[in-house]
Amino acid sequence: MVVQAYILIQTDVGRAAEVAEAIAGIQGVVQAEDVTGPYDVIVRAEARNVDELGKLVVAKVQTLQGITRTLTCPVVHI
Repeated sequence: MVVQAYILIQTDVGRAAEVAEAIAGIQGVVQAEDVTGPYDVIVRAEARNVDELGKLVVAKVQTLQGITRTLTCPVVHI
């Protein structure tokens, strides 16, 4: 079973496109788009389980330069 999530990201001013491009190259990232609104980048990610998803966010996404805050929203199928 694959765990999917949207990761909402706030960046330093003017760095959204740069951050989205960097994140798009990370294994497990399906899509990364720079957007307008309260968040600057929205990412769709997949992992084998919740622990792997957490590692993706903490070890790979949050360590990128220019990111100030993330909010991970797991996808649920009700």
